[in-house]
Amino acid sequence: MEIKSVIMAAGKGTRMKSETPKVLHKIFEKPLLGYILDNVKNLTDENFVIVGHHADEVKAFVDKNYKNSKCVLQSPQLGTGHAVSMVCPYLENFEGQVFILNGDIPLITESTLKKFIEFHNANNSDLTVMSTIFENPTNYGRIIRDENGNFKAIVEEKDTTDDEKKVKEVNAGIYLVNWAKIKSAFSHLKSNNAQGEYYLTDIVEWGKKQNLNVFAYILENSDEIFGINSRKHLAEAARIMNERKLEELMDNGVTIVDTSNTWISEDTEIGQDTIIYPFTYIEGKNKIGKNCKIGPCAHLRGDVEIQDNCKIGNFVEVKKARIGHNTNAGHLSYIGDSELGSYVNIGAGTITANFDPISRTKNKTVLKDHVKIGSNTVLVAPVEVGEGTNVGAGSVITKNIGEWTLALTRAPLRIIEGWVKKKN
Repeated sequence: MEIKSVIMAAGKGTRMKSETPKVLHKIFEKPLLGYILDNVKNLTDENFVIVGHHADEVKAFVDKNYKNSKCVLQSPQLGTGHAVSMVCPYLENFEGQVFILNGDIPLITESTLKKFIEFHNANNSDLTVMSTIFENPTNYGRIIRDENGNFKAIVEEKDTTDDEKKVKEVNAGIYLVNWAKIKSAFSHLKSNNAQGEYYLTDIVEWGKKQNLNVFAYILENSDEIFGINSRKHLAEAARIMNERKLEELMDNGVTIVDTSNTWISEDTEIGQDTIIYPFTYIEGKNKIGKNCKIGPCAHLRGDVEIQDNCKIGNFVEVKKARIGHNTNAGHLSYIGDSELGSYVNIGAGTITANFDPISRTKNKTVLKDHVKIGSNTVLVAPVEVGEGTNVGAGSVITKNIGEWTLALTRAPLRIIEGWVKKKN
């Protein structure tokens, strides 16, 4: 069955205290909204992102990175139910299923969403709500069940009675609905509540009155629906995400020397027997091969591919680069917008000068197989160094160099005898 999604991303995020809309705040340099869109992209045919606060910024991010997604403006912002109703004109004749998610839950996983779909279909459900158990459920809508344990209703925190406040099962804010059966609910929502808003949760009560099949799916790992409402939440989510990634890598044969001081994005793949040393920070999407050594104090900034048996050493920064097997960059270097072959050695202090400040463009550096770059060399892109060539230490390379040559731009050494004594 065809599935579409509606992702609510219109809020300002007042507690973030920022001019940046909440869903564009980043973990590992990836916006929160990007995590949601990435986790639904293999499950859905089309995504609708509800935008409001700084709508143009959010729309620009979505349009640039997610071709199967469309932004829909919510103005004014009258609640979650009102937000989802914005897509009704686009789904007037749609007969499939619709995911409804918040744009600020970056820890949700694709595998969980798959299980959610399976539960929904196995129970022949028309509307399924995801729930979870919190020991401290404050600020979350409560899942209310009848005496037989059947899902009955969702009650928002500000509308709960004293007994309902004690309920630990909470609304995780994710729904899957059979759209043709549920869409009429959005024309029947009322705003007679503490907030004066149209609550999405009220579609549950509507569905029950229509004798539709309504279920709640309990998510075991409550971390996955951790919502971001403050800078503290952002830091906590990053910590959880990192711990999850490090455990996954170690389970798959990667050595993490110090889990307390290593940060690796969930979009990074690392091969077996690679060692990641302390104080390494890896963000963005990367692929690292087998038997590599990364760090300590290395920084990979995304779009990096490192083949097997490579070393990226201390205080080396790599961005948007492809590095062939058995290549070493051991110390204090910057490799950006580059393609390095196999068996290349990068001396300490090497810089790929890839940015042209006049045209504001970035150019490419290409080093072919077996190239040796001496320490303290600057490679001014665009530039290509041919196979087997050696570049002497302290050189500034500004034009292409052929194969199996020696390149030097070193000024002659001058020695002035007795100069120091004369000055004293």
